[in-house]
Parts: sequence; C-alpha cells; structure tokens
Amino acid sequence: MNYQIIEKAKVLSEALPYIQAFKDQVVVIKYGGSAMLDPKINETIIQDMVLLKSVGLRPVIVHGGGPEINQVLNKMAIESSFIDGLRVTTKETVEVVEMVLAGKVNKKIVSMIHEQGGSAVGLTGKDGQMIEAKKLEKEGIDLGFVGEITKVHTKLINTLIEGDFIPVIAPIGTDKEGHTYNINADYVAVAVAGVLNAQKLVFLTDVEGVLKDKEDPSSLISYLSKREAVEYLEDGTIKGGMIPKVTCCLEAIDKGVEMVHILDGRVQHALILEIYTHKGIGTMLYKGEEEKDV
Repeated sequence: MNYQIIEKAKVLSEALPYIQAFKDQVVVIKYGGSAMLDPKINETIIQDMVLLKSVGLRPVIVHGGGPEINQVLNKMAIESSFIDGLRVTTKETVEVVEMVLAGKVNKKIVSMIHEQGGSAVGLTGKDGQMIEAKKLEKEGIDLGFVGEITKVHTKLINTLIEGDFIPVIAPIGTDKEGHTYNINADYVAVAVAGVLNAQKLVFLTDVEGVLKDKEDPSSLISYLSKREAVEYLEDGTIKGGMIPKVTCCLEAIDKGVEMVHILDGRVQHALILEIYTHKGIGTMLYKGEEEKDV
C-alpha cells in the first residue's frame, strides 16, 4: 500500500471544511518581502493564489516592491532615505516608484498568475480613481509624495471580482489635483480589506509570525485575540518591526475583517498551509475571545 498517497488524501480531506467555509469569500493578500525575491518561493505563492481562486475564494492581491525600487534608484544614482520605515519620496523618486510598481512589479505578478492558469488584471490606485489619497503629514517632517488613504472606491475591484479576475493592486494613490502618492502597501491592504468586507487579510512577511520570544521560533503564537494583541503591545511582548504589523492587523479587525494572518512568505505554499490546514504555519488574529478553528 502506498502510504504517501494516503497521506496526500488526508491532507485534501483536512482542507474540505475550510474550502466549504470560505467559498465566495474575499481574501486580501499583501504580497512582498522575500516571497517576491526567491523564484521558487515566488512560484509556489502564485500557485497558491490561483488555487485559492479555483476552490472558491476570491483573492485580491496588494503588492509592494521596495527592493526593486531600490535597485532602479541605485542605477539612476538617486539617493533614498527612510523615516520611520517610510521612504522619503521626492517628485523624481515618485516617478520611479510608479514606474517600478505599476510597470514592472505589477505586470510581472499578473503574468505569473496567467502562467499558472489564472486570470488577473493589474491596477494602481489611479485606475478608476480607486484610491484617493492626501499628503501624509508628520509633525516637523516632510516625506514628500508619501500619501495616506482618504477613500477607497470599490466599483472597479468588484467588477473584476465578479468577472472572475484576480485584481492585483499597486499601492499608488492620487488626490483631486492629480498628484501621485506612494502609499505603504500594508495600509493599502488594510483599507482594501475593510471596504471589501474581506473574510481574511493575509500578510506575507519575512518572519514566522508573532513570537513570544523573538529569538525562539518555537514560541510562535498560532492564535491571538484582539485583546491579547493589545496586551502584548502594551507589555512589550510584541516589539520592534512586529509592532506596526500587528497594529495594521488590529486596524483591519476594527474595519470588520474577520481574520488577519501573519505568516512567513519564505515557506513554500505558505498560503495553503495557513488557510487550509488545522494548525497553519503563522499567527492568526481575530476579534473574539474564543479560540478560532478556521
């Protein structure tokens, strides 16, 4: 008897209740980091996105592209600086950012989805005036053309979803005067998930998830309620670069997203392992106090 085949059948069987539970639900996936740089990981993540669509979920992709932007800016001898993790974006820089995100990264993701048998359409927040933005104001600091979202219009996104396409969104917004703004992709993912009433928001990151001890991978917290997350932020259990990520998760939950996942995008088939297995591989944040099993 071929026990490997039986194990594969068990995995498929384990996925069934999740497939049934999430049918026709929107899942917003924030795609970036190492997952975009490793060709093999990149391929499996794209395969996962197409599989999610094929079994009834409605994926919407929001992507970053920091490393690619850095490469082009370096080639053009344009210096970059960051304040609180945000790229100071001059008029010259924002033109490069838009060119790389909309013209290179976005279309590459769309092409890869097509190669895996899916159907996708690439967008920026400028298309259909989807993302309205204004200049991000930080006291005493001028970040240039860095924007914050004032409104997300869903008509174009919903049209694509209903048309059986996967929307792929680059985090570029515009104001009523036509100025272009570079917007943090995490914030765009949260805003889009909120207005679409997404069942899930998934952040693909470069870490395993939320750890009680960041030096100990075995201290991964698989399930985290909103109350626990707030307590861990206040007592310093959640620290460093995980603070803004968890803060984004809490904002998404406040906007009505049912479940928010932080998982390691460096793991092959991370999306399938997290969404369609009992234990998952990352951290899932949710609003209530009871432990979730989906």
